[in-house]
Formats: sequence, C-alpha cells, structure tokens
Amino acid sequence: MAIKSIDILNVLVFQRQWRIKNGDCKAKKINEGDKLSDGFHLEFGDGINVIIGENGVGKTSLLKMVYAATQWSNTNINTGKNKDLLHYFSSNIDDNTTLKNYDSQEDYCYYKVTDGTHKFEHSLSHNGIFNYDQWLGLNIQSVMIPTTEMLSHSRSFLALNEKFNMPFDGTQVDIIVNASLPETRKIPDNMMPILDKISNVIDGTIVFENDIFYVLKKDGRKTEFSLEAEGLRKLGLLWKLIRNGLLEKDSILLWDEPEANLNPELYPLVAEILLELQKNGVQIFVATHSYNFAKYLEIRRENKKQVIFHNFYKASSEMPEELNDLFPDKNKKENEIYSHSAYKLEDLKENHIIIADSKLLDEVYDQ
Repeated sequence: MAIKSIDILNVLVFQRQWRIKNGDCKAKKINEGDKLSDGFHLEFGDGINVIIGENGVGKTSLLKMVYAATQWSNTNINTGKNKDLLHYFSSNIDDNTTLKNYDSQEDYCYYKVTDGTHKFEHSLSHNGIFNYDQWLGLNIQSVMIPTTEMLSHSRSFLALNEKFNMPFDGTQVDIIVNASLPETRKIPDNMMPILDKISNVIDGTIVFENDIFYVLKKDGRKTEFSLEAEGLRKLGLLWKLIRNGLLEKDSILLWDEPEANLNPELYPLVAEILLELQKNGVQIFVATHSYNFAKYLEIRRENKKQVIFHNFYKASSEMPEELNDLFPDKNKKENEIYSHSAYKLEDLKENHIIIADSKLLDEVYDQ
C-alpha cells in the first residue's frame, strides 16, 4: 500500500500551486497538457519522499495530513476521540477554523489523499469526511516520528493523557503508544541486519518495563532512556518500532527532521537504514533541513526512483523563466506555497538548503 498523491486547498499555508505534468519531474519546458491546479497538488513516489524547504512552508503539516488520513483507514480507530486532522496538530484547540488558511477563511477548505484507487477527503468547510466507506478498512499501517523525542516522557504518560488535557498533539501520543506495544514473536529475516546496525550504535537494545524505556547495554547494564544522548534515542526509537513489527512490507513511515540532534557522522547510517526499509517495502516520507542528510540518500540509493525530492517554497516576484507566460503578475500571490519535484537535489527550483550552503561558501571564500 502506497500513498500516491495529496491535494490541499486553503488548509494552513497551502492555497494553490503551479503543476507541471512531465515524466522526469522537472519543468524544462511547457508541454501540451500542462496546467494550473486549483489547489496544491503533489504526487509521491512509492519509495522515499524527501521534503525540503525553508521554515513555514508546510512540510510538517503535510506529513500530519498524510498520517491522519492513514489512521482513518483503520477499522480499530477510536471514534470516541477526535481523530481528525485537528487532533494531530494540537490538543488545546477544538475548532477546525484554526486550520483554515488565514487569507481564505470563507473559501472551500479541504485536503484529499489517494492511494491511486481509493481516496480520503477531509472537508474542514463541512466538518466531515467524504468517501469514508471506501477508505475505512484499508488498514494502512503507518507510524509518524515527530521532531520532539517522546520516549523519555513515558512514565505514566498514557494514563495521564487519558485523564487530563495534556499539551501534546496526537503524533506525540501515538509514538509512545506504538513504542509501548509488545514485540513481535518472530523478526523477519530482512529486518535483522537493520536491527543489528542500530544495536551496534546504541550499544544494546530497547526494553520497556513498568512504563519506562531503557537501553539494555550489551554488557548487561540497564540505562534509563532519558539518560542517553538524544541522537541515540532517535535510533533507539527506530529499533523499537521495527522490533514491534510496525515497519514491515506495505507500511508507511513518516519522520519529521530525523537529523535533529543527530551527530552528522550518523547521517550515512540513518540514510542506509531508510534505504533498506524502502527496499523491504516501506514507503517513507522524510522532512529535513539538512543538505548533507538528503544528499546521502541520493548518492547511496541503488536506482533513481528509490528517492524523490520535493521542494516547497513561497511565491516571489521571480518564477522559473519557462513559466512566465503562464503566470502573469496579476495571478501571483506573495507567500503562496509552490512545489517542485526532482530526482536530484541540484535540479530543484528555489532550493533553499543549497542556497544557504552557497552563501556560507561565499563567506568562507571572501575570508
């Protein structure tokens, strides 16, 4: 099961996007059939989708929309709780109006996710979900790892969250639930090398006892999770999710800023692990600000289509030259979110992580 595309209209920062239909993901020229889309539209690869862009362009928001849609596909969903998009953004707001684009409060507002055959559409304007009968029962297994490390807060967390309105969103709660699940009886053979790689770095395995996560070191010592370096905790969490059987064939992993608090020397290891998971049938969505981490995914992949890059950026007075005729000044809006996809980082339009690196190199050269 893979998510093929998403359409977003007037949700948070998303308004509209120019869309170029071509086979190589690059807007080289205007061809017959190219067109404007009414809403933001993005098509995903079945492998690793790397989402980059400056702050405030909707990277995390898009991950949460995809995650919310996959959660709604499960028949065991707790319908007694507010498991809509709002639930995954905050526990402290209860009005979908908060998620509507500020400049388009009165306009139609929705997002739609498809797997190529079925579609899930959440209308914030109608406070309802469309096509739910065909989506529920697909049971898409997905895990989202938020930027905030959560396992060190596990002590009594779930019980307190049930009783009180804790200041955590649904992705942060879910990751503790997923990590707390029992381990699978049998580990698939193709997952053993991945577990071994992680175990070597964290010098042990992860155990969950009496509401607390520990690293069980290879020499027998047991270290409370909160005492480990945060970068190693990220890897420990990934080990536990794999060991619990949550990242197997046809599952989906969404990971927000895996490079945060991670020693750059570990970037290639994490890239290799994600590439191995993808080869084992896991579709992956990663949002990152790191050129080095993204580049490791590019240079270590085995084929071009294993990794695709999606760059989000805000509209400006300068558009790609080949699009000037399609976008007269009167149709441009400052701060609208645009996207461009490519199989190589250097082919992306308005790539701000490369722009930032170039500015640094210029300063080094000037000195």
